[in-house]
Order: sequence, then structure tokens, then C-alpha cells
Amino acid sequence: MGKGDKKSKKGKIWRDSYGVSRNKKALKAKLKRTASKKPVTAEAAGEAAAKPKRTTTKK
Repeated sequence: MGKGDKKSKKGKIWRDSYGVSRNKKALKAKLKRTASKKPVTAEAAGEAAAKPKRTTTKK
């Protein structure tokens, strides 16, 4: 399966075509979902970093 294969995803990308393995509707929906997600703010990132680290007990 490579660039010359009409049915594989890699072949669809190489030929600039769409089909079952590279569905145009699914690609558009995925891009729309990622664009609509809230951007991570510094405050939210700080909260995750503020968690105490898990330590192991010494034997």
C-alpha cells in the first residue's frame, strides 16, 4: 500500500482525491471540531502544573 494505490489513504492524498478511506465530510467535521475547542489559557495550564507530584516511599 503506497502512493500508487487508489484505495489507500496515502494514495488518495497523493492523487488529491477523496473516497471511503479519505472521506471529505469526515475531514471537514474533524477540522470544525478542533477549531471550536476552547484555547488553553495560562490559568488553566497553571492549575495542572500546581498539582503536587506523586512520591514513592523508600524501602
